[in-house]
Amino acid sequence: MDFPSSNTLWCGAMALLFIIIVLSTKRSVIHRGNPSQLPPLVNGIAFLALLPNLLKKGLHDVVNDLYVKHGSVFMAGLFGPNVTFLIGPEVTAHFFQGLESEISHGKMFVFAVHMFGNAVGLGRDIATQNEQRRFNSEALKMSRMRSHVSPMLDEVESYFDKWGKEGIVDLKCEFEQLLMLIASRCLLGKEVRENMFGEVQTLFHELGSGMNITSLLFPQLPIPSNRRRDRARIRLTQILSEVIESRKISGRVEEDTLQKLIDSKYKDGSSTTVEEVAGMAMAMLFVGKHSSSITSTWTGARLLSHPTFLKAAVEEQIQIAKKYKDGLDNNAFMEMETLHNCIKEVLRMHPPMGVLVRKAHKKFTVQTKEGKKYEIPQGQIVATPTVVSNNIPHIYKDPQVYDPDRFGPERQEDKVGGKFSYTSFSGGRHVCTGEAFAYLQIKVIWSHLLRNFEFELISPFPETDWSKFLAEPKGNLFVRYKKIEFLQ
Repeated sequence: MDFPSSNTLWCGAMALLFIIIVLSTKRSVIHRGNPSQLPPLVNGIAFLALLPNLLKKGLHDVVNDLYVKHGSVFMAGLFGPNVTFLIGPEVTAHFFQGLESEISHGKMFVFAVHMFGNAVGLGRDIATQNEQRRFNSEALKMSRMRSHVSPMLDEVESYFDKWGKEGIVDLKCEFEQLLMLIASRCLLGKEVRENMFGEVQTLFHELGSGMNITSLLFPQLPIPSNRRRDRARIRLTQILSEVIESRKISGRVEEDTLQKLIDSKYKDGSSTTVEEVAGMAMAMLFVGKHSSSITSTWTGARLLSHPTFLKAAVEEQIQIAKKYKDGLDNNAFMEMETLHNCIKEVLRMHPPMGVLVRKAHKKFTVQTKEGKKYEIPQGQIVATPTVVSNNIPHIYKDPQVYDPDRFGPERQEDKVGGKFSYTSFSGGRHVCTGEAFAYLQIKVIWSHLLRNFEFELISPFPETDWSKFLAEPKGNLFVRYKKIEFLQ
């Protein structure tokens, strides 16, 4: 999984925006762009004027206001190079599809090395990084999802069997626990899940200490959060290394992602090292668990607030349960188009990757929908805010309305809007390799819940917690549940 372009990317982008807003103190001037010239430039004080709105309503509102005012391409001033924002499919093709030599993450996310080790990702040269992305992609490709269905079902059924016939739960808390169980079982293997889950869960929480603003900007500072992060990485590497070595010595082969990474080979025929496998597995679990947990929670909030779509999702489950009387398999989950679109619409409105960031190693030109051409200079930091691009009115009808039908066969708004109209999983060369795995996890969870429980949302619909690096539902999401029998 290309972890710099997923959740860690959102964290880095938020850190970048924080610097733009707080540290930029240049005189407030806006330069109007002309064809083939630089984009409009918003200097520091103009950006600082938006700080109250950022704190109150979040990044979406701030960048959206600038988009409405200045168009799909504009720059924000910083002490160093300016930051160029590209919004919408017309201007983001090079951002997503450009070669690594032309536009890449560069060294912007070096903090990830301190989280997952220098054997993976930005700790390696570009050629090795690309091969490791291939390993991740092959380990999580669609054709391998079949092997994950049974362990996911086991974890989900076992977890919800512990609920009583009725009660009140916080779905946010429940999903955080459940997704850690699923991810550890499918990604790290049954050795970790059955024998070391408690310690591993604690260590991953400690590893997350490295996601605060200070650690992102100064990952080597000897502060408590960085020390906890480093201790957790060392111990997690030790645990996973022991599992990997045990499999190699015994010749035992398992049907999980860890095994796929162990068996991966570089183009020169060399095998992955223990340290590389451990680092890649840690990154996969860290990224996948957090985004899927948050998306599962948002899915609950949206469905339980929209009875029409909830009813449609339940009806689909009834029909699929009748068809697959002997038990659900991968084909059954592939047929859940209504549930899929419900989740996809959640991801459009609440993307786990709020902002994607790259650095331009060569200058390039973009052309807006209106025909204006702008040159993006070499060395420029370039950002595309998914949280804004997914809500463009000329692509998505009434974008603030939860409407899964927009992805149905009659409308297909994301396809009609053109390539890169929907970028919740990034796109192009850095598309998130865990997309199929994420959808499967969330479908397995909500398929079970819709077939076995009735719910009532007790909490108000949650606001987005913009104070978190990974925007999540603010507070708890309490629901009243009642177990039902007709879909058992």
